[in-house]
Amino acid sequence: YNGDQMAGELNMQSKHSIEKQTAHNVDCFTTVSEITANECQELLDKPVDVILMNGFENDFVPKGSSYVAKRKKARAALLNLANKLLGTHLDDSTILVSTSGRYEFKNKGLDVYLESMNRLNRDKNLQKDVVAFVTVPGWVGEPREDLKERLDSKNDFDTPLYCPFVTHWLHDMSNDKVLDMLKYLGMSNAATDKVKIIFLPCYLDGNDGILNFSYYDVILGNDLTIYPSYYEPWGYT
Repeated sequence: YNGDQMAGELNMQSKHSIEKQTAHNVDCFTTVSEITANECQELLDKPVDVILMNGFENDFVPKGSSYVAKRKKARAALLNLANKLLGTHLDDSTILVSTSGRYEFKNKGLDVYLESMNRLNRDKNLQKDVVAFVTVPGWVGEPREDLKERLDSKNDFDTPLYCPFVTHWLHDMSNDKVLDMLKYLGMSNAATDKVKIIFLPCYLDGNDGILNFSYYDVILGNDLTIYPSYYEPWGYT
């Protein structure tokens, strides 16, 4: 593999040159996995000095009864959010899934995630309801007042809110890639759909105005998390 030649073909000589010269002249050149170490050798013609394995410490995951309690609380909040937004009566047998990351539509595989959910929705053999969350910060405006009113109410609702995909209004709804793809796929979050999509386009810091859970607390409520990222070198970061 000739990195210089490929950079020329892609008209990326400047970026490639800076990266290559940096790799060759730093005191210590590191990367996060054996895979990316091989890439560096091929692309930059320089072996790494040390591999610093990427990953998480596991102390952010609660243990024992604390985990059970937090998962139960998060799951109840997610189901309540879905029911109030969608005007449904989804119960605890519902499968909750999510994806998250930066709003890089193709790099983070958001297109793959939505297409997969659309295919699942069309699967006649699907028996359970599925709610698929997209927890990706977008150009968020403000929390939906109509949704906040429903969440504050103890009543059940049988009709969906307008645009039953988003928990917060966006500044440019007509050009949002997630909403555009849902429209392209013909997904409507209809009552008869077994798979429903909910877009949480904000940072989950515990003060988003709708869910008000931190990201690491919210994620516990899911049955499955999906990260179809195009370029992850090792694990989830």
